[in-house]
Amino acid sequence: MPSGTYSTLTIAGMCGVEAGADIHVMRSLMVLEGAIFDAQSAPAVITVDRNVISATGSMLGLGCQPAVPGNSGHPCASDPEGSSDISVSGNITVNGAIGVFLNGVAVGGNVTVTGGGSDIPWSIKNNSIDRNLTVHGITEEWIGVMWNRIGGNVTLSDIEMTGLDDEAGTGLNDVFVVRNEIGRNLTCSGLVPGVFGYGNMIGRNATGDCAALAG
Repeated sequence: MPSGTYSTLTIAGMCGVEAGADIHVMRSLMVLEGAIFDAQSAPAVITVDRNVISATGSMLGLGCQPAVPGNSGHPCASDPEGSSDISVSGNITVNGAIGVFLNGVAVGGNVTVTGGGSDIPWSIKNNSIDRNLTVHGITEEWIGVMWNRIGGNVTLSDIEMTGLDDEAGTGLNDVFVVRNEIGRNLTCSGLVPGVFGYGNMIGRNATGDCAALAG
């Protein structure tokens, strides 16, 4: 996908962004059922004035950047020293996806990920989310919620990990919740086999499976 201004943008097949592209979507960006939108392999500027919506069986990849103090890094495949600049004024809503990779995205509303999963590790890291982050009902090889700044609440529920923690040799992976700044509450339930986390700054309370992450 080259640079350009689009009223709306609908991804119906396999689509990547051109390195260095400057893309402005005046309304919403939609990734249809079974489609792939890869904006994590090449640095680009992407501005969405409304919402990003990704449907069942889709794959959504937004953002890449090198590791620097203050983030965990997600290098661009085409330019490991490059960095994306991606902003969504509204919400990011993903339902039943096989891949979710949100890396360094500025979101004015909520991020909601429900259902789906695969044997591909998912990442929600280095993002700035003004409102709430919700991840619910996924069965996934691994997921990391890391280095995010979230203005509202984080709710993680009914997440089952299927990947093996080969390095630790202790069986299945835990859900990773690491070094997030959370303005309000962190609420976790039904995390299987459990949660691993440290370095989180939580404005109010951590409860449920994540109660040990308070303080």
